[in-house]
Amino acid sequence: MEASLCTYPSSKTHCSQTLNLTGISTKPLFRPKTSLPITHKTARIPSIYCAISRTKKEETVETVKKELENCFLLAGICYKGLTVQQFQDLRKSLPESVKLVVAKNTLVGKAIVGTPWEALKPCMKGMNAWLFVHTEEIPGALKPYRDFQKEKKLDSNDFTGAVFEGKFYGPSDFKALETMPTRAEIYAKLLGSLQSPASALVSTLQAPARDLVMVLKAYVQKLEEGGGQ
Repeated sequence: MEASLCTYPSSKTHCSQTLNLTGISTKPLFRPKTSLPITHKTARIPSIYCAISRTKKEETVETVKKELENCFLLAGICYKGLTVQQFQDLRKSLPESVKLVVAKNTLVGKAIVGTPWEALKPCMKGMNAWLFVHTEEIPGALKPYRDFQKEKKLDSNDFTGAVFEGKFYGPSDFKALETMPTRAEIYAKLLGSLQSPASALVSTLQAPARDLVMVLKAYVQKLEEGGGQ
C-alpha cells in the first residue's frame, strides 16, 4: 500500500515534504492481548450431593433392618395424599410397640432380602409407609390405624399388604389379622380347656397350629410364673 503524508509548512521551511510509506508494514503496531481460556474448577457440589444421598439411603436401610429386630408383623400403608399434620397425628395415636417409618420401596426391599420378610414384595408398589409391630398383640397394634383411617375418612389410604410369621397377607386378608385372639383371650381359652371335660381340650388341640402354639406358650409362661405349680 502506498500513501502520502503532507506536513504543514513551518516557519523555517516553506516547502512541503512528502513522506513515502511504501513498503512499510500496515500491520498494527500493537496487537491486542488475546483472552486466555478460563479454566473452571471442576464442580464438586453434585458429587457431594450424591455422597449425602448415598449415605442417607444406607442409613434408611439400616433403620429398616433395626426395626425388623423383634418385629412380629410388618405392614405397608398407602400414604399418598396424607399431609404432614396427618402423619404427626397418626404417629401420636400409635402405641410404643408400633413404629411408623416412611421409606422407599427399593430401600425396604434391599433390607429384607434373604429374610422371611421378603414375602412382602407383592405390595411394594406406589407410595408406602411401613408399620413395624413389635408386639404379639396384632389386633391391638393395627386398630389405631383403622380408627385413624375411619376418623379422617381415608378410604384410599388402606393397608397394601403385610407379612406375619413369614406369610403374606393382602389387603383383603387383614380381617384375619385384626380378629386374632388377644393374649387375655388365649389365657381364658387355656384355663377353660384345662378345667373342662376332655372333649373341650381336644377341640382346643384341633385349633389352627398358630392358636395352639400361643395357647401352649401361654400355659408354659403361667407355669413358670407359678413356680411350676
